[in-house]
Amino acid sequence: MDILYKNETYNIIGAAQEVHRTLGHGFLEPIYQEALAIELTNRKISYQKEKELDISYKGQKLTKRYIADFICHDTIILEIKALNRLTKEHEAQLLNYLNATKHKLGLLINFGQPSLIVKRIIL
Repeated sequence: MDILYKNETYNIIGAAQEVHRTLGHGFLEPIYQEALAIELTNRKISYQKEKELDISYKGQKLTKRYIADFICHDTIILEIKALNRLTKEHEAQLLNYLNATKHKLGLLINFGQPSLIVKRIIL
């Protein structure tokens, strides 16, 4: 069975693991976001940080936009958190972003626990 964007996902998760291993848990999300941008750059993983994405409703583009933490390889939405725990609402949020943007894969990464938590959400 083929895994969607297997190599790309593996590399992104590796970069996140390195950030978590180096910084540990306990910082606020912007710290992890900045460190992850450095790690993605060092690993030559293409990304756009805080990328604005258009959202449409019944074929009409909304004036409000979703700002993704990262879009990697122009295909993978990367949503990062620094929380004590992830909830179903966080997963639903990423699923909504996938639906609204027509991207197929999202990674929900939580730096806020002793072990890095990664959820792979596929549309």
